[in-house]
Amino acid sequence: MKKDSFAGFHPLVNLLYFSAVIGFAMFFTHPACLGISLICAISYSLYVNGRKAAKFILVFMLPMLLFTALINPAFNHQGITILTYLPSGNPLTLESIVYGVAAATMLITVISWFSCLNSVMTSDKLVYLFGRLIPALSLVLSMALRFVPRYREQLKIIANAQHCVGRGGIDGNILQKMKHAVKIQSIMVTWALENAIETADSMNGRGYGLPGRSSFSLYRFDRRDGYALSYIAACSAIVISGTVSGAYSFRYFPSVRGLWTGLPTILLFIAYLALSVFPMIINIREDLLWRSIESRI
Repeated sequence: MKKDSFAGFHPLVNLLYFSAVIGFAMFFTHPACLGISLICAISYSLYVNGRKAAKFILVFMLPMLLFTALINPAFNHQGITILTYLPSGNPLTLESIVYGVAAATMLITVISWFSCLNSVMTSDKLVYLFGRLIPALSLVLSMALRFVPRYREQLKIIANAQHCVGRGGIDGNILQKMKHAVKIQSIMVTWALENAIETADSMNGRGYGLPGRSSFSLYRFDRRDGYALSYIAACSAIVISGTVSGAYSFRYFPSVRGLWTGLPTILLFIAYLALSVFPMIINIREDLLWRSIESRI
């Protein structure tokens, strides 16, 4: 895992960037846009999370991609290019296969962007952004984002403690293992509920959400953040304007057809690529700059 330079930008820049790329990834079905977003999302996820992201991609994402791509033609029989007929008598069409691959690509792309969002947008950033506007929502979001990693760590602690007294999930016969597993989950749920109540009481005791309450923050919006925000806004504006003008046009049914050439379409692809690859540009630039400084020492 490397240090993510993009995470060092102002939280507003991080939030608006991920809002843009995740929103576009959820609605753009053009194969070029899907490919651009998928490659950039996976590259950024591998850069930020390292081996953890690689394991997640191999164990979870690739099987999901194959499963989603294969299951769609079994239920979707639209399209004019019939390849063969299934045992049920329904046609297997080329368009349904292509659409299944596109839908699977969109799914894993959005998941990859959300994994990057979870790494960059920490709970303190959410509290900073929404603490004054929507204090209750910001607290819930910050607790939700850190719930999974904390739950996983606490589950290991409880499981190891129970294993030391002979009541772990791997101790005894099958029935005893099931009983021990249920006991561990019961302890885990009790801990999670108590922790949530303690957090809420602690924040309430500190006056969180009260009008006029001040808060300390290390985040300052500087010139670099302004340039980054302008870059994101410019790329997003080009992509949106190209979509509204019809430069982004693609369909899967009844036949696969869409725009691939033309100046507006190419500009849309370039702007979308420039937006999606932005965090990697920042990180690569910082890595090269740091290596240059190290070579001079």
